[in-house]
Amino acid sequence: MRVLRLCSVFEPPDSALTGSGVTYDPVGGVQNHTAGLTRALDALGVAQTVLTSRPPTAPVAAPIGRHSRVIRLGHPIGAFRQCYGLYAWIHLPRLAAGTDVVHAHLGEDLAVVPLALRAAALSGAPIVLTVHCSLRHTLSGDDPRSLLLRTLGGRLEGRGVDRAAAVIALTERLGRQLSRPGVHVIPSGVSGAFLAVEPGRGLPRDLPHPRIAFVGRLHPQKGVDTLLHAFRLLDAGYTGYLVIVGDGPERARLHRMARHLGIARRTRFLGFVPHDRIPSLLKDVDVLVLPSRYEELGSVLVEAMYCGTPVVASATGGIPELVRDGHEGLLVPPGSPAALAGALREVIDDPPLAARLAGHARRRVDEHTWDHLVHRVLDVYRDVCRSVSPLRTASDGPLSGSRTTSR
Repeated sequence: MRVLRLCSVFEPPDSALTGSGVTYDPVGGVQNHTAGLTRALDALGVAQTVLTSRPPTAPVAAPIGRHSRVIRLGHPIGAFRQCYGLYAWIHLPRLAAGTDVVHAHLGEDLAVVPLALRAAALSGAPIVLTVHCSLRHTLSGDDPRSLLLRTLGGRLEGRGVDRAAAVIALTERLGRQLSRPGVHVIPSGVSGAFLAVEPGRGLPRDLPHPRIAFVGRLHPQKGVDTLLHAFRLLDAGYTGYLVIVGDGPERARLHRMARHLGIARRTRFLGFVPHDRIPSLLKDVDVLVLPSRYEELGSVLVEAMYCGTPVVASATGGIPELVRDGHEGLLVPPGSPAALAGALREVIDDPPLAARLAGHARRRVDEHTWDHLVHRVLDVYRDVCRSVSPLRTASDGPLSGSRTTSR
C-alpha cells in the first residue's frame, strides 16, 4: 500500500527547535500525531510519502523508517507558512503518482483540503481526512485570523468532509458534530517506548517541589496567561516552581506578565525541547496543566496520563471525554485563574488524590499507543481501498486481512 500523507506541519529535526525555527511553531499535537502514525504504519510495511512544510534547517527530503520518506516544501520562513501549498500544488502530479490512499490532516490550515482534492483527482485514490482541530466546531476567538479560519477554512473543511471517502475524528464529540455518517473516532496516541526515561534529561534535582508544568505552544489558544495568574493565586507558602516547556508568539508577553505578577523567580521558561525528552520532564513534575481556551483533545494530556503524571485541564472540546473530572484528573472552566488555582491546590495538597488520579489516568490511556491505534487506521485504509477497487486480493499485502475494531 502506498499512502500520500498531507499535513501542514510534521515532526521537525532538533535543529529547528531553536533560533529562527522557533517562529515556525515546530512542535505541536499534529506534528507528534502524524509522526507517530507514520512510523507505526511504516513498521507494518506501509510505504508513505509525507508532504509538508519546511521549517528552517530541515532537509527537503529525508527517510522515515524502512519504507517511507518526508518531503518538505516551501520557503523556510515563519511568516506565510501556507506558501508550502503553492510548492506542493506544483509537485503533486509527480508525488501523487501511484498513490493508493491520500490521507490529509486538517488543523488550522487552509491549504490541506485543496491539496487533498487535487492529489485524489490526479491519482484516482480515495481521501481519508483526519480532523485534528475543526475550524467549524473547535476553533474559537474573534481576532481576524480566527474569523478568516472559521469562514473560509470552515467552508473548505466542509468540502473536505463531504468529499472524503472516510473521516477520522479525535473525539466522539467532534465525530457527532461533523454531520456525516460513519465517522471513525481514533484518538492521538503515544509511542510504546514513550515511558523511556533518560537520566539527566529531566529537571534539575535541586528544583523545589511542587513542580507545576505546562507543555505546548505559547499561543493565546493555550491559556498560559491564565496559568500564570493561577500560579500567583496559590498560597504564599508554596515554594515550588512553574515550568513552561514550549515557545511561540506569546513568549515575550508571558515573560513580562510573570515579572509583573511577581512570580518570575519561580517560573522557568525552557523553550522547545526534543520530543524524546518529554517523558523525562513529565516524570519530574507533580502536575501537568493544559489551560486551553479551546482544544479538541490535547495530545500532551495523553502523554502525561501515560507517564502517570496527574493532570489539570480546561473542560473544553473533547477533553472531558478523555479526562473525567475527579476520576482521571481535575477539570476547570477555561479562562478562570481562581478555579485553576483551586484545582492545583487540591492536587498538590492531597498526595493520595494525586496518586489516585494518576492511576486511573494511566489505565484510561493504556491502549492509546500507536501499536494499538495503527490497526484501526489501517482498517480505514483497507475499507476505502476496497470501495474503490473491490478486486484487491491477499497479494496486496497490508490491504488484506481486515480486522474488526471498535470506533
